[in-house]
Amino acid sequence: MKMKFIKTALVVAITATSAATALAQEVTLRLVSAFAENGIYVQRMLPWINKVNAEGKGVLQINFLGGPKAIPTFEAGNAVKTGVVDMALNTGAFYTNVMPEADFLKLTQIPVAEQRKNGAFDAINKVWNDKGNMQYLARLVENQPFHIYTNKKIDKPDLTGQKIRITPVYRDFFQALNANVITTPPGEVYTALERGVVDGYGWPIGGIFDFNWHEKTKFRVDPGFYDAEVSLIMNLPAYKKLTEVQRNYLQKQLLALESDNGFWIRYASEETARQEKAGIQAITFDAASSKAFKDKAYDIAWASALKQSPEVAAKFKSLFSK
Repeated sequence: MKMKFIKTALVVAITATSAATALAQEVTLRLVSAFAENGIYVQRMLPWINKVNAEGKGVLQINFLGGPKAIPTFEAGNAVKTGVVDMALNTGAFYTNVMPEADFLKLTQIPVAEQRKNGAFDAINKVWNDKGNMQYLARLVENQPFHIYTNKKIDKPDLTGQKIRITPVYRDFFQALNANVITTPPGEVYTALERGVVDGYGWPIGGIFDFNWHEKTKFRVDPGFYDAEVSLIMNLPAYKKLTEVQRNYLQKQLLALESDNGFWIRYASEETARQEKAGIQAITFDAASSKAFKDKAYDIAWASALKQSPEVAAKFKSLFSK
């Protein structure tokens, strides 16, 4: 009887130890979004988080803490850098306060899958590691050109007299078009339009309905320019602390997420039609003016990038361009 009791106790102890070991191998990463929770970017991410958590029990979990109410939009990048949170859904334009190079990602003209093959992704991570204390994990959004939206009709690429809401993405370009630029978080744009504080704004082809901006928007200027970049970034020490199993699992899920980026091509087409139905008129130029408009956008952006960070910009330009 005594021997049987000892054996039973030993089995219980081993089982408890195994359970504790398994629990110790599971890591929970805290994630915030620089974008509103009701927006398309977060809505695309949430099913992925659920999938990661369902399949990653005992290995890796993600705890979504929320959007700008958790961490203000322009502070999310620094929160990742300093380890206040582990991960963020963010765009480089929102954390240029951490490093100016973050804004260069808008200039990519090749798909993220190709960036992973041609060395661009590794080049990005070298800079993000060294300057941002971050790991650049995955790009969730591409094929989303930016546009000028305005309530004042123009017949040429000139914004003279217009007050346009910006982020760093298009500051230099809009200023070169003679706009008076104003920086505000996305959550303040509707009121700014309503009160006439701004005449228009820069934004990708998709997402204006998420904020009801279509109610205060009359025109969209075509063609689009640059490519909206929304990605997952992670605190570098937190990334390095992951075990090989955890890191491999996370990478597998990140690649699965990127593999569905074809969605954004369809979404751009749908949003263009939706804007037309909502009464937003497209302003177009002749072929020569359209080409000059788009070329000017890239020329100005690369000139600014080369001035801010010559070596990085030169490296990125060779890897990002078609």
